[in-house]
Amino acid sequence: MDTQFPWLTIATLLPLAASLFIPVLPDKYGKTIRWYALSVALIDFALIVYAFWQNYDFQNPDFQLVETINWIPQIGLHWSLAVDGISMPLVLLSALVTTLAILASWKVTEKPRLFYFLMLAMFSAQIGVFCAQDILLFFLMWELELVPVYILISIWGGPKRLYAATKFIIYTAVGSIFILVAALAMAFYGGNVTFDMRELGLKDYSLTFELCVYAALLIAYGVKLPIFPLHTWLPDAHGEASAPVSMILAGVLLKMGGYALIRMNMEMLPNAHLYFAPLLAVLGVVNIVYGAIISFAQQNLKRRMAYSSISHMGFVLLGIASYTEIGLSGAVLQMVSHGLIAAALFYLSGVTYDRTHTLALDKMGGLAKSMPTVFALFTIGSMASLALPGMSGFVGELGVFLGFATSDSYTDTFKTVVVLLSAVGLIITPIYLLSMLREMFYGTESEDYKGEALRDAKPREVFITVCLLLPVIGIGLYPKVLTQMYDVKTVEIASHVRSAVSTVAHQPLEILTQVSATPQFKPSATSELLGIVK
Repeated sequence: MDTQFPWLTIATLLPLAASLFIPVLPDKYGKTIRWYALSVALIDFALIVYAFWQNYDFQNPDFQLVETINWIPQIGLHWSLAVDGISMPLVLLSALVTTLAILASWKVTEKPRLFYFLMLAMFSAQIGVFCAQDILLFFLMWELELVPVYILISIWGGPKRLYAATKFIIYTAVGSIFILVAALAMAFYGGNVTFDMRELGLKDYSLTFELCVYAALLIAYGVKLPIFPLHTWLPDAHGEASAPVSMILAGVLLKMGGYALIRMNMEMLPNAHLYFAPLLAVLGVVNIVYGAIISFAQQNLKRRMAYSSISHMGFVLLGIASYTEIGLSGAVLQMVSHGLIAAALFYLSGVTYDRTHTLALDKMGGLAKSMPTVFALFTIGSMASLALPGMSGFVGELGVFLGFATSDSYTDTFKTVVVLLSAVGLIITPIYLLSMLREMFYGTESEDYKGEALRDAKPREVFITVCLLLPVIGIGLYPKVLTQMYDVKTVEIASHVRSAVSTVAHQPLEILTQVSATPQFKPSATSELLGIVK
């Protein structure tokens, strides 16, 4: 479905264009600037909601609201934007979380012009990443998002902010090199040079080339997701970032990695995906179990939730590896669900830090009496994070488990091992979350703040948290409100990947020993040797 009005272009460029006026706005104490930034974010959010409400067809799996402009013809770069069932929910998630993060930044007094300029610029980059249909434009938007995060952590972060910001930029910048190299290789492969992602997905790549490109993109997006062992930047970044930045980091930026794995690795490189899917399943299990165990050992509140995010992103990998519609649907739902829950929990961590001036769990205690509203909101968020039935986290993780357990693409032994090990992570998750609540809110008040007036949550703080948690409960009680947005697309992608099985089964791989094809699903020599894929 094409659209004559450039909804996506306006939604992408409006925050960035509006941010350029911030340096010249008359404002002495930052009040005008924060209202200006919030107004721009609200307008953009409303525009996105209206555009999708009026122009998006849930039953159409194709790209919609398509906009293509020949931007720089000398290098073949097009300003090409569109959305489908995978990107549309993530665009809405980005708009909601970023708007609330700007509202959460109400107390920023240090360099407010620069802070809100960076927040709006990052808003544009996020929308651009999820809407870009030109792989070079995708790369530019991906890079545009990195610089604001680096500056936001390095200036408004904690005591070790420079170390955390430097580690973040090194990891993500190195990962970006893999994206650029892979993008150029795909663009120049064969006789037709193009950066259009739809055309790139139709090229007839050799299997060896496709595997190399897939591996490069997996490293790049594995940093962002993050996948073990490329995850070590995340706890440091979260531990030092301010609450609004952590909201965006956990709520939106991690989802870029999952989105890109589905959009490029799975959809554009389906033959290579058949070889790498077992590895993704193994890495997903490692993420789930490792993240949960390490989270339990953390005494820093934000680092505990950072490792929790690593654990929860493992379910996204499992869903992508499942080959099933329900598994992929669960992965998308898990991304949206975790984006809302993590943003709420990191914001509440900032609210708690403002009162107690500490993130050390062993220095907290007895906060429930002084801050009952914060306690209630923190409890709801934690229940959602541990996948309590009736919450969106439960639906997402259940979909992933069902999709993987019912997949006919793996041996029963492999599926049993994966599901059982993933269940270990599910058992540990309630333990570290409930123990976190116990250390923070139960027992006697810590001597470090005993006698001080610990204020409960203010209306603005309650409003921000409720805006994030209400969709969590709504999706948990009625998942169709979200799944109807992408069901037809996940069915199409899963079918597309499975259709590559017959092609790959008859292609020899030069670097591996070719195995005989059987009527059963046998996509790779690697899988045959591991004995995990039928």
